[in-house]
Amino acid sequence: MRGTLLALPVLLPLLGAGLSLLGPRRAVIRGLSGAVLAVVLADAAALLVLADRDGPQAVHMGGWPAPLGITLVADRLSALLLTVSALVSLAVLGFAVGQGTAERRERSARVFHPAYLVLVAGVSLAYLSGDLFNLFVAFEAMLAASYVLITLDAGRNRTRAGMTYTIVSLTSSLLFITLIALVYAATGTVTLAQLGPRLAELDGGLRGALALLTLTVLGIKAALVPLHFWLPDSYPTAPAPITAVFAALLTKVGVYALLRTETLMFPRSGVWPLLAWVAVATMLVGILGALAQDDINRLLSFTLVSHIGFMLFGLALFDVRGLTGTILYVVHHIVAQAALFLVADLMVRRSDTAALSVMARRPTPGAAVAVLFALPAMSLAGVPPFSGFVAKLALLQAGAGRAGAVAYLLLGAAVLTSALTLYAMVRVWTAGFMKPPRPARGASVRTRGARLMLASAAGVTVAGLVVTAGAGPLARLGERAAQDLLRPQAYRSVVLGEGER
Repeated sequence: MRGTLLALPVLLPLLGAGLSLLGPRRAVIRGLSGAVLAVVLADAAALLVLADRDGPQAVHMGGWPAPLGITLVADRLSALLLTVSALVSLAVLGFAVGQGTAERRERSARVFHPAYLVLVAGVSLAYLSGDLFNLFVAFEAMLAASYVLITLDAGRNRTRAGMTYTIVSLTSSLLFITLIALVYAATGTVTLAQLGPRLAELDGGLRGALALLTLTVLGIKAALVPLHFWLPDSYPTAPAPITAVFAALLTKVGVYALLRTETLMFPRSGVWPLLAWVAVATMLVGILGALAQDDINRLLSFTLVSHIGFMLFGLALFDVRGLTGTILYVVHHIVAQAALFLVADLMVRRSDTAALSVMARRPTPGAAVAVLFALPAMSLAGVPPFSGFVAKLALLQAGAGRAGAVAYLLLGAAVLTSALTLYAMVRVWTAGFMKPPRPARGASVRTRGARLMLASAAGVTVAGLVVTAGAGPLARLGERAAQDLLRPQAYRSVVLGEGER
Protein backbone atom coordinates (compact mmCIF):
# COMPACT_ATOMS: atom_id res chain seq x y z
CA MET A 1 0.00 0.00 0.00
CA ARG A 2 2.77 2.45 0.90
CA GLY A 3 4.60 1.56 -2.30
CA THR A 4 1.46 2.50 -4.25
CA LEU A 5 1.30 5.84 -2.45
CA LEU A 6 4.90 6.58 -3.48
CA ALA A 7 4.44 5.58 -7.11
CA LEU A 8 1.08 7.29 -7.74
CA PRO A 9 2.32 10.95 -7.88
CA VAL A 10 4.57 9.97 -10.80
CA LEU A 11 2.66 7.22 -12.58
CA LEU A 12 -0.88 8.64 -12.34
CA PRO A 13 -0.12 11.96 -14.13
CA LEU A 14 1.74 10.04 -16.84
CA LEU A 15 -1.22 7.70 -17.27
CA GLY A 16 -3.58 10.69 -17.27
CA ALA A 17 -1.43 12.38 -19.94
CA GLY A 18 -1.72 9.32 -22.16
CA LEU A 19 -5.47 9.01 -21.67
CA SER A 20 -6.03 12.73 -22.29
CA LEU A 21 -4.63 12.26 -25.79
CA LEU A 22 -7.55 9.93 -26.42
CA GLY A 23 -10.25 12.11 -24.84
CA PRO A 24 -13.08 12.77 -27.30
CA ARG A 25 -14.10 16.17 -25.88
CA ARG A 26 -12.51 19.04 -23.99
CA ALA A 27 -14.85 18.51 -21.04
CA VAL A 28 -13.64 14.91 -20.67
CA ILE A 29 -9.98 15.94 -20.87
CA ARG A 30 -10.57 18.77 -18.39
CA GLY A 31 -12.30 16.47 -15.92
CA LEU A 32 -9.58 13.84 -16.24
CA SER A 33 -6.80 16.36 -15.53
CA GLY A 34 -8.62 17.78 -12.53
CA ALA A 35 -9.33 14.32 -11.12
CA VAL A 36 -5.71 13.23 -11.55
CA LEU A 37 -4.38 16.30 -9.74
CA ALA A 38 -6.94 15.93 -6.96
CA VAL A 39 -5.83 12.31 -6.39
CA VAL A 40 -2.16 13.36 -6.44
CA LEU A 41 -2.94 16.02 -3.82
CA ALA A 42 -4.70 13.50 -1.57
CA ASP A 43 -1.90 10.99 -2.08
CA ALA A 44 0.77 13.59 -1.22
CA ALA A 45 -1.10 14.56 1.96
CA ALA A 46 -1.23 10.88 2.99
CA LEU A 47 2.50 10.53 2.34
CA LEU A 48 3.16 13.60 4.49
CA VAL A 49 1.23 12.08 7.39
CA LEU A 50 3.07 8.77 7.04
CA ALA A 51 6.52 10.35 6.71
CA ASP A 52 5.97 12.59 9.72
CA ARG A 53 4.59 9.77 11.86
CA ASP A 54 6.74 6.81 10.80
CA GLY A 55 9.82 8.33 9.19
CA PRO A 56 11.01 8.16 5.55
CA GLN A 57 9.05 5.88 3.20
CA ALA A 58 10.70 4.06 0.28
CA VAL A 59 9.70 1.72 -2.52
CA HIS A 60 12.06 -0.23 -4.78
CA MET A 61 10.46 -0.27 -8.20
CA GLY A 62 10.29 -3.74 -9.76
CA GLY A 63 11.60 -5.28 -6.56
CA TRP A 64 15.18 -4.27 -7.39
CA PRO A 65 16.91 -2.88 -4.28
CA ALA A 66 19.16 0.16 -4.34
CA PRO A 67 21.58 0.79 -5.89
CA LEU A 68 20.55 -1.63 -8.66
CA GLY A 69 17.00 -0.39 -9.23
CA ILE A 70 14.91 2.76 -9.09
CA THR A 71 14.05 3.80 -5.55
CA LEU A 72 11.42 6.40 -4.69
CA VAL A 73 11.76 8.00 -1.26
CA ALA A 74 9.46 10.34 0.65
CA ASP A 75 10.60 12.00 3.85
CA ARG A 76 9.09 15.00 5.62
CA LEU A 77 10.67 17.55 3.26
CA SER A 78 9.79 15.87 -0.03
CA ALA A 79 6.26 14.98 1.10
CA LEU A 80 5.61 18.53 2.33
CA LEU A 81 6.77 20.13 -0.92
CA LEU A 82 4.89 17.53 -2.96
CA THR A 83 1.67 18.39 -1.12
CA VAL A 84 2.03 22.15 -1.56
CA SER A 85 3.05 21.76 -5.22
CA ALA A 86 0.06 19.52 -5.98
CA LEU A 87 -2.29 22.06 -4.40
CA VAL A 88 -0.89 24.93 -6.46
CA SER A 89 -0.91 22.80 -9.64
CA LEU A 90 -4.61 22.06 -9.18
CA ALA A 91 -5.48 25.73 -8.60
CA VAL A 92 -3.44 26.89 -11.60
CA LEU A 93 -5.18 24.30 -13.79
CA GLY A 94 -8.52 25.88 -12.84
CA PHE A 95 -7.18 29.32 -13.73
CA ALA A 96 -5.89 28.06 -17.09
CA VAL A 97 -9.28 26.56 -17.95
CA GLY A 98 -11.04 29.80 -17.01
CA GLN A 99 -8.60 31.96 -18.96
CA GLY A 100 -8.78 29.76 -22.03
CA THR A 101 -5.08 28.89 -22.19
CA ALA A 102 -5.89 25.22 -21.76
CA GLU A 103 -8.79 25.08 -24.20
CA ARG A 104 -8.69 27.98 -26.60
CA ARG A 105 -9.04 25.46 -29.41
CA GLU A 106 -9.71 21.72 -29.46
CA ARG A 107 -6.09 21.17 -30.44
CA SER A 108 -4.90 23.33 -27.53
CA ALA A 109 -6.75 21.13 -25.05
CA ARG A 110 -5.16 18.00 -26.51
CA VAL A 111 -1.70 19.56 -26.12
CA PHE A 112 -2.01 21.56 -22.91
CA HIS A 113 -3.45 18.90 -20.61
CA PRO A 114 -0.98 16.08 -21.46
CA ALA A 115 1.98 18.49 -21.22
CA TYR A 116 0.73 19.90 -17.92
CA LEU A 117 0.32 16.41 -16.43
CA VAL A 118 3.81 15.40 -17.61
CA LEU A 119 5.15 18.55 -15.92
CA VAL A 120 3.44 17.52 -12.67
CA ALA A 121 4.88 14.00 -13.02
CA GLY A 122 8.36 15.47 -13.47
CA VAL A 123 8.00 17.65 -10.39
CA SER A 124 6.78 14.65 -8.36
CA LEU A 125 9.66 12.47 -9.57
CA ALA A 126 12.18 15.17 -8.65
CA TYR A 127 10.87 15.27 -5.08
CA LEU A 128 10.81 11.48 -4.74
CA SER A 129 13.97 10.46 -6.61
CA GLY A 130 16.47 8.48 -4.57
CA ASP A 131 19.37 8.83 -7.00
CA LEU A 132 21.04 11.44 -9.19
CA PHE A 133 20.14 9.83 -12.51
CA ASN A 134 16.41 9.77 -11.88
CA LEU A 135 16.66 13.34 -10.62
CA PHE A 136 18.14 14.13 -14.04
CA VAL A 137 15.25 12.26 -15.72
CA ALA A 138 12.80 14.36 -13.69
CA PHE A 139 14.38 17.59 -14.87
CA GLU A 140 14.28 16.39 -18.48
CA ALA A 141 10.58 15.54 -18.18
CA MET A 142 9.93 19.03 -16.82
CA LEU A 143 11.99 20.57 -19.62
CA ALA A 144 10.11 18.74 -22.38
CA ALA A 145 6.72 19.61 -20.92
CA SER A 146 7.60 23.21 -20.12
CA TYR A 147 8.85 23.89 -23.65
CA VAL A 148 5.52 22.67 -25.03
CA LEU A 149 3.60 24.84 -22.56
CA ILE A 150 5.67 27.98 -23.04
CA THR A 151 5.29 27.84 -26.84
CA LEU A 152 1.65 26.73 -27.01
CA ASP A 153 -0.12 28.89 -29.64
CA ALA A 154 2.97 31.12 -29.56
CA GLY A 155 4.03 33.94 -31.81
CA ARG A 156 7.57 34.96 -32.68
CA ASN A 157 8.48 36.59 -29.35
CA ARG A 158 7.28 33.74 -27.18
CA THR A 159 8.94 31.15 -29.42
CA ARG A 160 12.22 33.08 -29.16
CA ALA A 161 11.89 33.20 -25.38
CA GLY A 162 11.09 29.48 -25.33
CA MET A 163 14.22 28.76 -27.33
CA THR A 164 16.32 30.75 -24.85
CA TYR A 165 14.78 28.80 -21.99
CA THR A 166 15.37 25.49 -23.77
CA ILE A 167 18.97 26.20 -24.78
CA VAL A 168 19.91 27.21 -21.23
CA SER A 169 18.11 24.18 -19.81
CA LEU A 170 19.83 21.83 -22.26
CA THR A 171 23.20 23.34 -21.33
CA SER A 172 22.39 22.67 -17.71
CA SER A 173 21.34 19.12 -18.64
CA LEU A 174 24.68 18.48 -20.37
CA LEU A 175 26.49 19.66 -17.26
CA PHE A 176 24.21 17.52 -15.12
CA ILE A 177 24.88 14.31 -17.05
CA THR A 178 28.60 15.15 -16.91
CA LEU A 179 28.31 15.54 -13.14
CA ILE A 180 26.57 12.16 -12.88
CA ALA A 181 29.33 10.49 -14.93
CA LEU A 182 32.07 12.06 -12.79
CA VAL A 183 30.35 11.14 -9.54
CA TYR A 184 29.85 7.56 -10.70
CA ALA A 185 33.46 7.28 -11.86
CA ALA A 186 34.69 8.56 -8.49
CA THR A 187 32.34 6.64 -6.19
CA GLY A 188 30.81 3.75 -8.12
CA THR A 189 27.24 4.82 -7.35
CA VAL A 190 24.67 7.54 -8.02
CA THR A 191 22.36 6.57 -5.16
CA LEU A 192 22.01 9.60 -2.91
CA ALA A 193 21.94 7.51 0.25
CA GLN A 194 25.40 6.10 -0.54
CA LEU A 195 27.12 9.20 -1.86
CA GLY A 196 27.84 11.08 1.38
CA PRO A 197 30.20 8.51 2.93
CA ARG A 198 31.85 7.68 -0.39
CA LEU A 199 32.45 11.29 -1.39
CA ALA A 200 33.96 11.92 2.06
CA GLU A 201 36.70 9.42 1.19
CA LEU A 202 37.79 11.36 -1.91
CA ASP A 203 40.62 13.83 -2.15
CA GLY A 204 39.54 17.27 -0.92
CA GLY A 205 40.21 18.96 -4.24
CA LEU A 206 38.13 16.46 -6.23
CA ARG A 207 35.32 16.62 -3.69
CA GLY A 208 35.35 20.43 -3.84
CA ALA A 209 35.25 20.41 -7.65
CA LEU A 210 32.25 18.07 -7.63
CA ALA A 211 30.51 20.28 -5.06
CA LEU A 212 31.11 23.36 -7.22
CA LEU A 213 29.82 21.61 -10.35
CA THR A 214 26.72 20.50 -8.43
CA LEU A 215 26.09 24.07 -7.30
CA THR A 216 26.49 25.32 -10.89
CA VAL A 217 24.17 22.73 -12.43
CA LEU A 218 21.41 23.17 -9.89
CA GLY A 219 22.06 26.90 -9.66
CA ILE A 220 20.96 27.24 -13.28
CA LYS A 221 17.78 25.31 -12.50
CA ALA A 222 17.10 27.46 -9.42
CA ALA A 223 18.05 30.75 -11.17
CA LEU A 224 20.83 31.80 -8.79
CA VAL A 225 22.74 34.97 -9.63
CA PRO A 226 24.72 35.11 -11.93
CA LEU A 227 23.01 32.10 -13.57
CA HIS A 228 19.58 33.72 -13.56
CA PHE A 229 19.67 35.67 -16.83
CA TRP A 230 17.33 33.32 -18.69
CA LEU A 231 14.39 33.59 -16.28
CA PRO A 232 13.21 37.24 -16.62
CA ASP A 233 13.27 36.91 -20.41
CA SER A 234 11.42 33.57 -20.51
CA TYR A 235 8.74 33.50 -17.84
CA PRO A 236 6.91 36.80 -18.61
CA THR A 237 6.27 35.81 -22.22
CA ALA A 238 4.28 32.67 -21.33
CA PRO A 239 0.53 32.70 -20.59
CA ALA A 240 -0.15 33.70 -16.99
CA PRO A 241 -1.03 30.25 -15.60
CA ILE A 242 2.10 28.77 -17.17
CA THR A 243 4.23 31.55 -15.72
CA ALA A 244 2.57 31.02 -12.33
CA VAL A 245 3.26 27.30 -12.23
CA PHE A 246 6.82 27.77 -13.52
CA ALA A 247 7.53 30.45 -10.91
CA ALA A 248 5.93 28.45 -8.12
CA LEU A 249 7.41 25.03 -8.86
CA LEU A 250 10.32 24.81 -11.29
CA THR A 251 12.80 27.02 -9.45
CA LYS A 252 11.73 25.43 -6.14
CA VAL A 253 12.54 22.00 -7.53
CA GLY A 254 16.03 23.36 -8.17
CA VAL A 255 16.21 24.62 -4.59
CA TYR A 256 14.95 21.27 -3.31
CA ALA A 257 17.64 19.47 -5.32
CA LEU A 258 20.26 21.76 -3.76
CA LEU A 259 18.94 21.01 -0.27
CA ARG A 260 18.95 17.27 -0.93
CA THR A 261 22.35 17.02 -2.62
CA GLU A 262 24.21 19.41 -0.31
CA THR A 263 23.01 17.68 2.84
CA LEU A 264 23.43 14.10 1.59
CA MET A 265 26.49 14.46 -0.64
CA PHE A 266 28.46 17.39 0.80
CA PRO A 267 27.57 17.83 4.49
CA ARG A 268 29.36 20.62 6.35
CA SER A 269 29.87 21.66 9.93
CA GLY A 270 29.74 25.42 9.46
CA VAL A 271 28.75 28.32 7.21
CA TRP A 272 29.55 27.87 3.51
CA PRO A 273 30.96 31.30 2.53
CA LEU A 274 30.59 30.78 -1.24
CA LEU A 275 26.89 29.96 -0.97
CA ALA A 276 26.41 32.87 1.43
CA TRP A 277 27.88 35.30 -1.11
CA VAL A 278 25.70 33.79 -3.85
CA ALA A 279 22.66 34.24 -1.58
CA VAL A 280 23.51 37.90 -0.98
CA ALA A 281 24.07 38.56 -4.70
CA THR A 282 20.84 36.77 -5.62
CA MET A 283 18.79 38.80 -3.12
CA LEU A 284 20.20 42.18 -4.08
CA VAL A 285 20.64 41.80 -7.86
CA GLY A 286 17.16 40.33 -8.19
CA ILE A 287 15.35 43.01 -6.25
CA LEU A 288 17.29 45.86 -7.89
CA GLY A 289 16.36 44.38 -11.25
CA ALA A 290 12.71 44.30 -10.15
CA LEU A 291 12.76 47.99 -9.24
CA ALA A 292 13.99 48.85 -12.73
CA GLN A 293 11.01 47.18 -14.45
CA ASP A 294 7.83 48.79 -15.74
CA ASP A 295 6.25 45.52 -16.92
CA ILE A 296 4.45 43.86 -14.01
CA ASN A 297 5.37 40.34 -15.08
CA ARG A 298 9.06 41.17 -15.46
CA LEU A 299 8.97 42.89 -12.06
CA LEU A 300 7.54 39.75 -10.46
CA SER A 301 10.07 37.57 -12.32
CA PHE A 302 13.00 39.55 -10.93
CA THR A 303 11.38 39.42 -7.49
CA LEU A 304 11.23 35.65 -7.88
CA VAL A 305 14.98 35.57 -8.54
CA SER A 306 15.63 37.80 -5.55
CA HIS A 307 13.74 35.63 -3.09
CA ILE A 308 15.59 32.48 -4.11
CA GLY A 309 18.39 34.15 -2.15
CA PHE A 310 16.38 33.81 1.08
CA MET A 311 16.23 30.06 0.51
CA LEU A 312 20.00 29.93 0.06
CA PHE A 313 20.39 31.96 3.28
CA GLY A 314 19.42 29.04 5.50
CA LEU A 315 21.28 26.45 3.41
CA ALA A 316 24.47 28.52 3.68
CA LEU A 317 24.20 28.49 7.49
CA PHE A 318 23.87 24.69 7.40
CA ASP A 319 22.27 24.19 10.79
CA VAL A 320 18.81 23.17 11.99
CA ARG A 321 17.53 26.72 12.48
CA GLY A 322 18.77 27.88 9.10
CA LEU A 323 17.35 24.90 7.23
CA THR A 324 14.05 25.27 9.09
CA GLY A 325 13.84 28.86 7.85
CA THR A 326 14.63 27.74 4.30
CA ILE A 327 11.92 25.05 4.35
CA LEU A 328 9.36 27.54 5.66
CA TYR A 329 10.39 30.03 3.02
CA VAL A 330 10.08 27.53 0.18
CA VAL A 331 6.53 26.60 1.26
CA HIS A 332 5.54 30.26 1.65
CA HIS A 333 7.08 31.26 -1.67
CA ILE A 334 5.43 28.51 -3.72
CA VAL A 335 2.02 29.79 -2.68
CA ALA A 336 2.72 33.54 -2.65
CA GLN A 337 4.47 33.68 -6.01
CA ALA A 338 1.78 31.64 -7.75
CA ALA A 339 -0.92 33.90 -6.31
CA LEU A 340 0.87 37.08 -7.41
CA PHE A 341 1.30 35.94 -11.02
CA LEU A 342 -2.34 34.86 -11.24
CA VAL A 343 -3.60 38.13 -9.77
CA ALA A 344 -1.24 40.08 -12.03
CA ASP A 345 -3.00 38.50 -15.01
CA LEU A 346 -6.36 39.65 -13.64
CA MET A 347 -4.93 43.17 -13.35
CA VAL A 348 -3.58 43.06 -16.90
CA ARG A 349 -6.88 41.79 -18.31
CA ARG A 350 -8.89 44.49 -16.55
CA SER A 351 -6.54 47.35 -17.52
CA ASP A 352 -5.56 45.94 -20.93
CA THR A 353 -1.84 46.54 -20.31
CA ALA A 354 1.10 45.05 -18.40
CA ALA A 355 3.00 48.37 -18.20
CA LEU A 356 2.66 49.95 -14.76
CA SER A 357 3.03 53.45 -16.18
CA VAL A 358 0.04 52.86 -18.47
CA MET A 359 -1.91 50.82 -15.92
CA ALA A 360 -1.90 53.83 -13.59
CA ARG A 361 -4.12 55.67 -16.12
CA ARG A 362 -6.53 52.78 -16.68
CA PRO A 363 -9.61 51.71 -14.68
CA THR A 364 -9.05 49.99 -11.36
CA PRO A 365 -9.43 46.18 -11.48
CA GLY A 366 -11.83 46.22 -8.55
CA ALA A 367 -11.88 45.58 -4.82
CA ALA A 368 -11.75 41.78 -5.04
CA VAL A 369 -8.60 41.84 -7.17
CA ALA A 370 -7.09 44.47 -4.84
CA VAL A 371 -7.54 42.18 -1.84
CA LEU A 372 -6.18 39.18 -3.72
CA PHE A 373 -3.07 41.17 -4.64
CA ALA A 374 -2.53 42.77 -1.24
CA LEU A 375 -2.44 39.56 0.79
CA PRO A 376 0.35 37.67 -1.06
CA ALA A 377 2.20 40.94 -1.72
CA MET A 378 2.39 41.72 2.00
CA SER A 379 3.43 38.14 2.68
CA LEU A 380 6.20 38.34 0.09
CA ALA A 381 7.46 41.58 1.61
CA GLY A 382 7.52 40.02 5.07
CA VAL A 383 4.80 42.13 6.66
CA PRO A 384 3.60 40.55 9.95
CA PRO A 385 1.73 38.35 10.63
CA PHE A 386 1.84 36.71 7.19
CA SER A 387 3.76 33.53 6.36
CA GLY A 388 6.56 35.47 4.67
CA PHE A 389 7.23 37.28 7.94
CA VAL A 390 7.32 33.99 9.87
CA ALA A 391 9.79 32.45 7.41
CA LYS A 392 12.00 35.55 7.33
CA LEU A 393 11.96 35.80 11.10
CA ALA A 394 13.16 32.20 11.33
CA LEU A 395 16.01 32.97 8.93
CA LEU A 396 16.97 36.19 10.73
CA GLN A 397 17.01 34.42 14.08
CA ALA A 398 19.20 31.69 12.61
CA GLY A 399 21.59 34.27 11.17
CA ALA A 400 21.70 36.29 14.38
CA GLY A 401 22.76 33.16 16.25
CA ARG A 402 25.89 32.83 14.12
CA ALA A 403 28.91 35.05 14.67
CA GLY A 404 31.04 36.38 11.84
CA ALA A 405 31.00 38.86 8.99
CA VAL A 406 29.32 36.44 6.57
CA ALA A 407 26.31 35.97 8.85
CA TYR A 408 25.98 39.72 9.37
CA LEU A 409 26.18 40.26 5.60
CA LEU A 410 23.34 37.78 5.10
CA LEU A 411 21.27 39.53 7.74
CA GLY A 412 21.83 42.98 6.21
CA ALA A 413 21.03 41.78 2.68
CA ALA A 414 17.85 40.05 3.87
CA VAL A 415 16.56 43.14 5.67
CA LEU A 416 17.38 45.44 2.76
CA THR A 417 15.80 43.07 0.23
CA SER A 418 12.63 42.86 2.31
CA ALA A 419 12.36 46.66 2.44
CA LEU A 420 12.91 46.97 -1.32
CA THR A 421 10.38 44.19 -1.96
CA LEU A 422 7.81 46.15 0.00
CA TYR A 423 8.63 49.21 -2.12
CA ALA A 424 8.21 47.17 -5.33
CA MET A 425 4.83 45.86 -4.16
CA VAL A 426 3.74 49.41 -3.27
CA ARG A 427 4.68 50.50 -6.80
CA VAL A 428 2.41 47.84 -8.27
CA TRP A 429 -0.37 48.67 -5.80
CA THR A 430 -0.15 52.38 -6.62
CA ALA A 431 -0.30 51.77 -10.37
CA GLY A 432 -3.05 49.18 -10.15
CA PHE A 433 -5.38 50.37 -7.41
CA MET A 434 -4.65 53.92 -6.18
CA LYS A 435 -7.01 55.68 -8.59
CA PRO A 436 -10.69 56.50 -8.78
CA PRO A 437 -12.96 53.68 -10.04
CA ARG A 438 -14.09 53.95 -13.63
CA PRO A 439 -15.89 51.54 -15.98
CA ALA A 440 -13.54 48.69 -16.80
CA ARG A 441 -12.39 48.19 -20.39
CA GLY A 442 -11.01 44.70 -19.92
CA ALA A 443 -12.66 41.35 -19.45
CA SER A 444 -15.83 41.27 -17.43
CA VAL A 445 -15.84 39.44 -14.12
CA ARG A 446 -19.36 38.25 -14.86
CA THR A 447 -18.32 35.67 -17.42
CA ARG A 448 -18.01 32.08 -16.31
CA GLY A 449 -14.33 31.90 -17.27
CA ALA A 450 -13.47 35.09 -15.38
CA ARG A 451 -15.28 33.83 -12.29
CA LEU A 452 -13.26 30.61 -12.43
CA MET A 453 -10.04 32.61 -12.78
CA LEU A 454 -10.98 34.77 -9.80
CA ALA A 455 -11.92 31.70 -7.75
CA SER A 456 -8.64 29.95 -8.59
CA ALA A 457 -6.57 33.00 -7.65
CA ALA A 458 -8.61 33.30 -4.46
CA GLY A 459 -7.96 29.63 -3.70
CA VAL A 460 -4.18 30.08 -3.87
CA THR A 461 -4.43 33.25 -1.77
CA VAL A 462 -6.50 31.42 0.85
CA ALA A 463 -3.89 28.65 0.85
CA GLY A 464 -1.36 31.33 1.79
CA LEU A 465 -3.58 32.39 4.67
CA VAL A 466 -3.83 28.76 5.78
CA VAL A 467 -0.02 28.58 5.80
CA THR A 468 -0.03 31.72 7.96
CA ALA A 469 -2.64 30.33 10.34
CA GLY A 470 -0.75 27.06 10.65
CA ALA A 471 2.66 28.69 11.01
CA GLY A 472 3.27 27.10 14.42
CA PRO A 473 2.67 23.45 13.42
CA LEU A 474 4.35 24.10 10.06
CA ALA A 475 7.44 25.50 11.79
CA ARG A 476 7.65 22.42 14.01
CA LEU A 477 7.26 20.17 10.96
CA GLY A 478 9.94 22.21 9.18
CA GLU A 479 12.27 21.80 12.15
CA ARG A 480 11.80 18.02 12.11
CA ALA A 481 12.46 18.02 8.35
CA ALA A 482 15.63 20.07 8.90
CA GLN A 483 16.81 17.60 11.54
CA ASP A 484 16.22 14.79 9.04
CA LEU A 485 18.39 16.59 6.49
CA LEU A 486 21.28 16.99 8.91
CA ARG A 487 20.93 13.51 10.38
CA PRO A 488 20.13 11.34 7.33
CA GLN A 489 20.66 7.95 8.99
CA ALA A 490 16.95 7.08 8.75
CA TYR A 491 16.89 8.11 5.06
CA ARG A 492 19.91 5.90 4.31
CA SER A 493 18.51 3.02 6.32
CA VAL A 494 15.16 2.92 4.54
CA VAL A 495 16.84 3.11 1.10
CA LEU A 496 19.73 0.71 1.68
CA GLY A 497 18.61 -1.44 4.60
CA GLU A 498 20.09 -1.63 8.08
CA GLY A 499 23.85 -1.82 8.20
CA GLU A 500 24.36 -1.18 4.47
CA ARG A 501 26.38 1.63 3.01
